[in-house]
Amino acid sequence: MSLVVPTKDNQKLVTLLERINEHVTLNTWWYSSNINAINRMHINDHGPVHIKIVANLAIKLLRLLREHGVEASIVKDHQMTDDDAEVVLLLAVCLHDLGHIVHRHEHERFSIGLATTLMPELLEGMYDPREQAIVMAEVLHAIFAHDTPIDPFTIEAGCLKVADALDMEKGRARIPFSISEPTIHAVSALAIEEVTFAEGVDKPIRICIRMSNSAGVFQLDNLLKGKFTNSGLIDYIEIEARLDGDEKNIMIDSYTM
Repeated sequence: MSLVVPTKDNQKLVTLLERINEHVTLNTWWYSSNINAINRMHINDHGPVHIKIVANLAIKLLRLLREHGVEASIVKDHQMTDDDAEVVLLLAVCLHDLGHIVHRHEHERFSIGLATTLMPELLEGMYDPREQAIVMAEVLHAIFAHDTPIDPFTIEAGCLKVADALDMEKGRARIPFSISEPTIHAVSALAIEEVTFAEGVDKPIRICIRMSNSAGVFQLDNLLKGKFTNSGLIDYIEIEARLDGDEKNIMIDSYTM
C-alpha cells in the first residue's frame, strides 16, 4: 500500500514520498511492527494503515494551523520554510512507531535509533549538511514527544501527537481482540464513526468526533485526552464529541453491548 498525502506545491514532500514508498527496509519494518503489535501482542495497528491515516491528519492539522497564523517551529526557530515543516512532520509520522519491531515498551526510544539510520538516505541531496541536521533533530524530537507524558517543544511535534491519537475512526477498528473476551476497549473502539476538522468557535480549529455509541467516550478519555492535553496545541484546538441519533448496539461475535 502506497503512502499518499496531498503534496500541493511542496516538491520536497513529493520527493520524500517517492523515497518512502520505494524504501524496502522502511516498508518492511512497518510490516514487522504489526507482526509484533497485532499478531504477538494483540494490540492495535502500528503499521502502514496507521501511518497513512496519521500522516494525512497531521499534515492537514499543520496546514490549518498555518492558515490561522500559527508558525511552524522550524520556520520560527531555524528560519527554514513551511515546506520543511511538512518534511519534518511526514518523516516523524513515518518513523515514530518503528520501535515496535524491538518492543512496545519504550518503543519511542527505539524508534529514535532506527530513524537515525534511515533519515540520511531518505533526505539525501534535499538539503545542505547543516539544514539536514536541523531537519533530523526536529524529527527526533517529534518522535520522542509522541509519548503521552513528554512535553513537545514544537508545533510539528504537537501535530504528530494529536494526529496519532485521532486515528480512532471505527475506534481504530483494526484493534484485534479475542471474540471470547469482549472488553470496553473493543466496544469503544467500534463506537467512533468519524473524525473531522472544522472551523472552531472559541479557538481556530474544531475537531469533531461522531459516535454511534456512548462507549466511545472511553476512547476519548483513554486515547485522546492525555495526548491532546499535553500536545502544546490546546490554545488552538477545541474538541467536540457527539452521539448522533439513537445509540446503536455493537455486535462482537455472539455478544451485544
